[in-house]
Amino acid sequence: MSEVFSILEYAFFRNALIAALLTGFLASMVGTYIVSRKIVFISGGITHASFGGIGMAYFFGLNPLMGAAVFAILSATGIEWISQKGKVREDSAIAILWSLGMALGIIFVFMTPGYTPNLMSFLFGNILSVGKAELYLLLSFCIITAVFFIVFFRPVVYTAFDPEFARIMGIPVAFFRYTMSVIIALSIVISIRTVGIILVLSLFTIPQITAMLFTRDFVRIIPLAAMFGVLGSLAGLFFSYFFNIPSGAAIIFFLTIQFLVIKGFVLLRDFFLRQ
Repeated sequence: MSEVFSILEYAFFRNALIAALLTGFLASMVGTYIVSRKIVFISGGITHASFGGIGMAYFFGLNPLMGAAVFAILSATGIEWISQKGKVREDSAIAILWSLGMALGIIFVFMTPGYTPNLMSFLFGNILSVGKAELYLLLSFCIITAVFFIVFFRPVVYTAFDPEFARIMGIPVAFFRYTMSVIIALSIVISIRTVGIILVLSLFTIPQITAMLFTRDFVRIIPLAAMFGVLGSLAGLFFSYFFNIPSGAAIIFFLTIQFLVIKGFVLLRDFFLRQ
């Protein structure tokens, strides 16, 4: 126990703890929208397409996360536009952007002169390297997202589940759909440092699916998903530190184990209730 408290003396570990908490809260809001609207595959396309922006940013000497953000926003709004216009099948558009982003990222990283950057932190995450500037960015975006959900909760829910009814009610469906696409894109990019491109989608889906074992109410899913996300992230963070394994993989591992254990208890409870 003393060793657990001793590592809190290190600034980098305290930063990682705060990042885990903030990412868990952010993912609980945005992930609930993703899972409820059943657009997990779309979010996966956005996630992997952002790698193209990282590669191009390295090549032109820019901030990699800024490049990922631009690519992610363009991919998110592009997929939303395609799904609304219907001229290209949505799954086909996602597959194209998914593979194109990854391909461009690899090409531009390979073409970058000099030292080839270590992409492991972007692919699999490295929460222990999160700095104060990134924490302020994460905190600011958490606040902005929370305020947006609180102020526009009903329009967001209506446009997600019943866009035709929302149009009858006079709600600007396109505006809220595109805005949520941008929020999803930025949330994914900001969370890349926590669990990486390969695993970030799990952070936005597993806690929500776990919460849905107890309720289907959108409002109630968010706090439950936040609780499960934070608990799994903290467990994975401590485990990765003590056993010297990648933090992103450890976080997703514990989130998955958490879901399986709770799912098992729910099945057992239902079994005994039927007896």
